[in-house]
Amino acid sequence: MTWVPLIVLAVLALLIVGMYNQLVRLKVRCENAWSDIDVQLKRRYDLIPNLIETVKGYAGHEKQTLEAVVAARNRAMTASTPAAKGEAEGILAQSLKSLFALAEAYPQLRAVESFTQLQGSLNQIEDAVQNARRYYNAVVRDLNTKIQEFPSNVIANFFRFQPREFFGIAEAAERAVPKVTFDQAAR
Repeated sequence: MTWVPLIVLAVLALLIVGMYNQLVRLKVRCENAWSDIDVQLKRRYDLIPNLIETVKGYAGHEKQTLEAVVAARNRAMTASTPAAKGEAEGILAQSLKSLFALAEAYPQLRAVESFTQLQGSLNQIEDAVQNARRYYNAVVRDLNTKIQEFPSNVIANFFRFQPREFFGIAEAAERAVPKVTFDQAAR
């Protein structure tokens, strides 16, 4: 009979350790997923100056649009929280739409191979960002759920696990990925 309390304590300890380790795994997955988003966004940030330089060569007098893209890129690069990053990314997406609208106004720009390659690369990066964002948000959902579920919420509160912010774009109009279609005849 003296073994029963020890067995109960051992089982309880194993459950606590298991819940703690699960919370730690989810926290690490959140950090890793956020890092993946940062990598994809850095790729996009690195591509934008090349895109601007290409457009500048054909539509240099559209200075306001080019400056807006640069300002939006800089703001997005310095945003640190998921909410701030989401807002800044929405503004950047809008400014990129304006940049690609210039391509529609300048047929000679649409015919430049480097511009179409950069635009294609940007679309690929946008897809990668979307995938990374979906994965991050799924992991955040799992962590936040585990932090709120009983009995893991007791462990989460004791060890001060905090819910994470989802990474989303604030306004519906900003959710659209910038897309440009080029006429085959212009090539």
